[in-house]
This record gives sequence, structure tokens and C-alpha cells, in this order.
Amino acid sequence: MSRPLMPKATAVWLVDNTALTFDQIADFCGLHALEIKGIADGDVAQGIKGLDPVAAGQLTRSEIERCQKDSDARLKLSESQHDLPEVKPRKGPRYTPVSRRQDRPDAIAWLLRHHPELTDAQVTKLVGTTKPTIQSIRDRSHWNSPNIKPIDPVTLGLCTQLELDAAVQKAARRVEREHKKAVKEGRAVETLLPAAQTTAEEPAPAAEEEREKRAPSAAEAFSRLNNPVKEEEEPSYDADSVFSKLKDLKKDGEEEEDKE
Repeated sequence: MSRPLMPKATAVWLVDNTALTFDQIADFCGLHALEIKGIADGDVAQGIKGLDPVAAGQLTRSEIERCQKDSDARLKLSESQHDLPEVKPRKGPRYTPVSRRQDRPDAIAWLLRHHPELTDAQVTKLVGTTKPTIQSIRDRSHWNSPNIKPIDPVTLGLCTQLELDAAVQKAARRVEREHKKAVKEGRAVETLLPAAQTTAEEPAPAAEEEREKRAPSAAEAFSRLNNPVKEEEEPSYDADSVFSKLKDLKKDGEEEEDKE
């Protein structure tokens, strides 16, 4: 399906000048609905000037009005009078504008925290960075590590929500394949605990522990006052008895030496 030439600029114009839903604009521009919501909130596509698709010959007023009346309808791109070559996706890391390059460490930190299943190659392709930079942020040896704050790369405009979703789904499939292979080979596999186990409530304490923890009743407190627990009395020692025992021990030792 063909898309407008400048999808993000077209989306900005449609958000500002029409009553179309986020899903309608996302479907027409080839973006994610959350990305369109970010444009409407001012978090995404800041500084991008809207492109009028009607003036550019990509839409008609009647088409916009038709879809505004029916939220389930989808915009249809007007046929171009000129044959344009198909743009092939570029392989390798994307080009990041100079004004956005200082935001890449924040985006990398966000990806490492929220999507650790992504490979370094996928992170490199998403935000246009290098593997040494990713490793320095991972082990906190980056020169600006104290000031790095994880921020969604979609919010920063470094990648689209569709690209991020595709990369996460691809990484999930790879992890699942590796897990099945490890189970088949009988190797130990480290996995995360299921959500039902990690979010389960702690078991209630035993009845005895509960009785110990709860405050005593009035009857129990009264019985404890009337019948106090007697502590074991320590034996008392007399000085004369101690010295006599020492003398007896000394005499026994001398008699054993005489016998030898």
C-alpha cells in the first residue's frame, strides 16, 4: 500500500486541521496510533511543519469529509500523475540529525532497560549508534553516564513506533527459538518467573505466629499479672564452700602424685 511522501509532516497537518481519529491518520500515514497521539500531545514531531496533503495532491477534501463522518472508514491516497520510484529501505544504521545526536544515549538507556532482549545490532539500527557506545552505556563507563536518563526513542523522534514494535517482535521470536532449542538439548534455561508467581500475595502466617503477633486479650493480660512466669533462679555460691572444694581437689592431686 502506497503512503504519502512525507508521512510525519502529513500526520502533523491532519492532527491540527481535521477531526480524523488517531487510527485513521495512523493507517493513512503508515505510523503507529500511539505516535499520532504523541503528535497531538506535542511529545513527538516537535519542530516539524505540517504538510497539506490536499495542496500536495495526495488527498481530496471530499475524502477527508467522508472519513470524518465515519470513524471506521479509511483514507485513500489519490493516484499520482507521476510515476515515482519505490523507495527501498536502507540497510544499516540510520542517519541521525545533529540536533538529535545528544539524545541517543538516553534512548539507548531506555531500550536496554525496557527491552533487554534486543541485540546490539537492533539497537544500532533503531537509533543510529555504534556497539561501543551501547556497551559503554550498559556498563556505565560512558563519559556522560551520571546525566543519562532513559527516554523513549519514539518520543525523541529517533525511530517510529512501528519500527520499535517490529524490532521487539523479532527479538521475541529469536528468544523463543533459543528457548525451545535449549529445552530440546536439555540445557538449563534461565527465564523470568511468571507474572502470576511474582504478583501473587504473600501466604498468610501460621496460626501460632499469628497468635504471637497479635496483641494479648484482656483476659490473657489479667492471667499473666496474677500468675507471672517464674524465672529460673541462679544457684548462689558461698566463698567457704568454694575454697573447701579447691582444697579437696588439691589434696586429690597430691595423693595421685605420691602413688606414682
